[in-house]
Amino acid sequence: MGLRTKFNLVMLLVFALGMGGIGLIADEVLQRNAREEILHTAGIMMESAMAVRGYTISEIRPLLEVQMTRDFLPQTVPAYAAMRNVHGLRERYPEYTYKEATLNPTNPASRATEWEAGVVEHFRNNGDSKELIGERMTPTGPSLYMARPIRIENESCLVCHGQISDAPPTMLARYGEANGFGWKMQEVVGSQIVSVPMSVPLQRARSALTTFMISLGAVFAAVMIILNVLLHSIVIRPVKRMAGIAHEVSMGKLDAAECQPHGKDEIAVLAESFNRMRRSLVNAMQMLNETP
Repeated sequence: MGLRTKFNLVMLLVFALGMGGIGLIADEVLQRNAREEILHTAGIMMESAMAVRGYTISEIRPLLEVQMTRDFLPQTVPAYAAMRNVHGLRERYPEYTYKEATLNPTNPASRATEWEAGVVEHFRNNGDSKELIGERMTPTGPSLYMARPIRIENESCLVCHGQISDAPPTMLARYGEANGFGWKMQEVVGSQIVSVPMSVPLQRARSALTTFMISLGAVFAAVMIILNVLLHSIVIRPVKRMAGIAHEVSMGKLDAAECQPHGKDEIAVLAESFNRMRRSLVNAMQMLNETP
């Protein structure tokens, strides 16, 4: 096995190990960054919904109090306003969802599904839990969800959701008396749930990893070519020349040309030493031939 082959095999082994390690680290970093991007998006959606809720309570509801005596207006309900706000986003990005999932809602559209009910039960069973982040599969691919509990902390909520007798007649006329009542203070009745698709950020992470690994492979290939050229011109060619001269001298050709060292590196020093050894050997053989 030649020197070049050994050198390339060692370099390929180092490259394979390095590429494997770098690939694992880069994949972990890119996946973590993609997840952080998804969480950031979910957090923005959640805070947007909270801002709409606050705006509805502080500015919209007071303006419609008089109209509420004649007809119940869902626009005064913070949950309705928040979900309508996200509805406009979903027209362009249908995979992004926001829902105030409730176990016993006034509006049937807000009733928690099976998996949403599990999220609500988590908050009911873990009173100190303020936020829950998880992943689930959807028909469009993996989705990350961020959930926060809906806890009754304001007695004004019980006006509409406490006793049926306390509820506004206009609300009863619109939604009936079957659902949305019996809530209690400090009770977790539902959960705000934001769902953000993971497929796009994860695909971008995979594409970035592929581009990075291809670029790294191209750089390694260029380095290998350059190193092979240098290895041939600096090491292999001078050594082959010295080996050829040594072979000629060993076969009795005493007038073989000497090596021409270039520079002052180790190969040049070796060539000079080889030339001295060759001259000494030629002189010794000439002396032997002249001896009667």
